[in-house]
Amino acid sequence: MLRKGHRDLYRQFKVIFEAEGLNRIDQRLTILEAFLGSENHLTAADLAGILREKGLSFSEDFVTENLRLFSQYGFAEEKEFAGRLPRYEHRHLGKHHDHLICIRCGTILEFYNREIEALQGAVAQRMGFHDLQHRMDIYGLCSNCLQKREAAIPLTMASPGERVRLIGLIGGRGIEQRLTSMGLNRGAELEVIKSGGPGPMIVASRETRIALGRGLAKHILVSLIQNPQ
Repeated sequence: MLRKGHRDLYRQFKVIFEAEGLNRIDQRLTILEAFLGSENHLTAADLAGILREKGLSFSEDFVTENLRLFSQYGFAEEKEFAGRLPRYEHRHLGKHHDHLICIRCGTILEFYNREIEALQGAVAQRMGFHDLQHRMDIYGLCSNCLQKREAAIPLTMASPGERVRLIGLIGGRGIEQRLTSMGLNRGAELEVIKSGGPGPMIVASRETRIALGRGLAKHILVSLIQNPQ
């Protein structure tokens, strides 16, 4: 059941669909209803899953097409967080918020802080810059993951001789794919061979020594293994 404000959006979009001469209008409106019924930041796959739970089967390509259409006409916003798949959220006219993104579980939290907004505006004004739009995304650990976490540090802070476990990444799929190609996955245990001085970091995974550029190593979060046994 659509809320009153959402019913208004639904009617607005129906007028736009008809004016644009789009086909499958009823199906597009069904997708819109499902999108408006969730307050989460959804990927196309997420929304297709919600529709399947309702007994409705649409291809992910068709769902993506409509999410982009919703964004094009100002009913949704497409967001990309650190190279992950695009996510879509409701666009509330005249309202702005920023995001907290958990690097472990992927939770996205919205927040608004008047002091931060005023400071950003003051900085833009001081530099003679006219701010049309902006966003701030803060990456870290949500409260649930914080309670369950092992002490996390960037790999670059580990010292030679220390053993660590790879527990997270700061970055997108590209970084994860590079590490996977080296045989490094979440949960992997590493021994730090070389961390300081010129050149790359050297770590050992089992019997294999691996050179990691510092730009990559600082995106790798590890926990210290206090007892190797």
